[in-house]
Amino acid sequence: MDLTQGTVEEKNRRAKKMMLWFGIVSLIMGFAGWTSAYIVSSKREDWVSDLELPSAFFISTAMIILSSITYFLAKKSVANNNQKNGTVFLLITLALGITFISLQFVGFSQMLENGYYFTGPTSNIKMSYVFLIAAVHIAHVVAGLISLLVVIVQQARKKYTPDNMLGMELGATFWHFLDFIWVYLILFMYFVK
Repeated sequence: MDLTQGTVEEKNRRAKKMMLWFGIVSLIMGFAGWTSAYIVSSKREDWVSDLELPSAFFISTAMIILSSITYFLAKKSVANNNQKNGTVFLLITLALGITFISLQFVGFSQMLENGYYFTGPTSNIKMSYVFLIAAVHIAHVVAGLISLLVVIVQQARKKYTPDNMLGMELGATFWHFLDFIWVYLILFMYFVK
């Protein structure tokens, strides 16, 4: 495939999609590094293997999965020229994304209530990794929420149509990636003792 061929608009679309995928691949490498460090550290003598993840993390997992479904439904609605439903599903996605972050902080509070801290004399390396990995993911979800707000504003301005959905497609791809990476992380932290 010759990437130099096509209209300016087609080249622009390909370039934007490629840049998004470069960013996603770099984020995957970052999370792979942290999970690799987690595995290496699990061999330490002071590794605590009987710690349980906070229940709020599991509830937040359901919220982010639901938000991916609602983003998909928003995209499908706009593709079918049902702008009203598209907007409603985008707003639901926003609410679920905010709920996800709120529940993550509830999870941090649960860890603190159980006496587990990120640093200090009562901390342990495993919980420090859990705090770090979850906090870094939250930072990326905040970026996803900003992206989603841009999509919502553009949708309110009636920018998206069945023939012009690039911004929504890019936003949805990033959001689904955030969903996928969290599901991977929660399963990883649950099963790698």
